[in-house]
Amino acid sequence: MAKNQKLVKDITAMDVDFAKWYTDIVKKAELVDYSSVKGCMIIRPYGYAIWENIQKYLDAKFKETGHENVYMPMFIPESLLEKEKSHVEGFAPEVAWVTHGGSEELTERLCVRPTSETLFCEHYARIVQSYKDLPKLYNQWCSVVRWEKTTRPFLRTTEFLWQEGHTIHATAEEAEAETVKMLNVYADFCENVLAMPVVKGRKTEKEKFAGGVRTYTIESLMHDGKALQSGTSHNLGDNFAKAFGIQYSDKDQKKQYVHETSWGVTTRLIGAIIMVHGDDEGLALPPRIAPIQTVIIPIAQHKEGVLEKAEELRERIAKVARVKVDSTDKMPGWKFSEYEMKGVPVRLEVGPKDIENNQVVLVRRDTREKEVVSMDDLEVRIPQLLEEIQTAMFERAKAHRDENTFVATNLDEFKEIAENKPGFIKAMWCGDLECEEKIKEVAGTSSRCMPFEQEEVSDVCVCCGKPAKSLVYWGKAY
Repeated sequence: MAKNQKLVKDITAMDVDFAKWYTDIVKKAELVDYSSVKGCMIIRPYGYAIWENIQKYLDAKFKETGHENVYMPMFIPESLLEKEKSHVEGFAPEVAWVTHGGSEELTERLCVRPTSETLFCEHYARIVQSYKDLPKLYNQWCSVVRWEKTTRPFLRTTEFLWQEGHTIHATAEEAEAETVKMLNVYADFCENVLAMPVVKGRKTEKEKFAGGVRTYTIESLMHDGKALQSGTSHNLGDNFAKAFGIQYSDKDQKKQYVHETSWGVTTRLIGAIIMVHGDDEGLALPPRIAPIQTVIIPIAQHKEGVLEKAEELRERIAKVARVKVDSTDKMPGWKFSEYEMKGVPVRLEVGPKDIENNQVVLVRRDTREKEVVSMDDLEVRIPQLLEEIQTAMFERAKAHRDENTFVATNLDEFKEIAENKPGFIKAMWCGDLECEEKIKEVAGTSSRCMPFEQEEVSDVCVCCGKPAKSLVYWGKAY
């Protein structure tokens, strides 16, 4: 077991150094490797399999809600990017530029897409003429580039994978409904698939998308008490339509501007899974997203019939779960530790005595609880156990969030909480940018969102004492 113990020791305890703990996990669970380009990550097969499962669930939901997949170019001419002024100003510090093609200097710089609003707008302006052409409900899966100063795998990288939905509608009401609907798709996915509770709400004017009218967000709380923006949905109004001339003829043959939305989630969700559910032994994956839901570990596999039985069980379980047999020559203890590190929800142990008794041992990754189960019951018990784990992981994450959500009614109280109690802070706000910026300056917290479910924890602004307009969730964030 010495090797097994060393594997666990190689992970820094999260309470000692959370950032190092996170980096240890993404490396040792074989999710990513570093590349020769600063800030860019190599997503390894196991990490990519998690992303594929995220894609699979969300892509099905997008199509269910009427969206079609398209693909836009990765390069944007500078003149196109500059058509919507506030949009280009918002992204300018992060843009990567292509200035040469081969040895020739380009007559116009090309931006490597940080987001694709301008490309979709250019396309929509060409293909939309009549109200009968609307709505257009498009989505694309791609990578984008944002030149980040400080990077961390999954959470903030120079290049990352995402999906970006871009839709246009005849009316402001339809665009608003679409914006909220897609935020709810994200929230349901995070809670029901990733077992990750979220707070749904609207961003402040300061924090909204550059060029948008309203931005909605889902915010989740990590184990260390920091917030993570886990998905956003933007109502762009007719700002981009006016900049790009996207008009249609209505039923009365009058020209009208379309109303636009955009929305997206990224590989950042994998970082969220790690930081919400992981522990000092490694990853803990919610069953619905786990590439391997059950791993079969043969005990004393050199003995007659053990490997054959393991394979027989694999074939049976494969009908109800994603399953793998590890028949490598590593010691069982090493394998136990390895699959705990990888976050596999259920471990199945089977050896000569188990075969003799027509039973196996099932071990939960989330609680380490063991149970002996008859081989005859596996097709029923394993799906049940996976659902129990899924539910328990969500409830634990929700309890952690609720226990680390605090209320402040004045600035001194706010600062004291921000300094000593990592987590969300609920506090009232007058709506003035000056107060929002002062709170960030004195407490180091940013506004995360104005939740849809409003409470009145006080009747005055936590900063200035004037009448409050809304409750805001505040927090330190990734």
